[in-house]
Amino acid sequence: MAISKELLEILACPKCKGPLRLTPAGDGLVCDACRLRYEIRDDIPIMLIDEAKPLDDVK
Repeated sequence: MAISKELLEILACPKCKGPLRLTPAGDGLVCDACRLRYEIRDDIPIMLIDEAKPLDDVK
């Protein structure tokens, strides 16, 4: 089960409160303003700033 459209519309980046977009693979949420990727594990977005990975480090 993927993140629903409704949930994606209300989720915001915990750091800047900006919008998030789903990765093409559906395994993470990206904040373009902060250049951070929040992982999705077991269909649960991990919205912790300390757990986020910089986009430059994500391969």
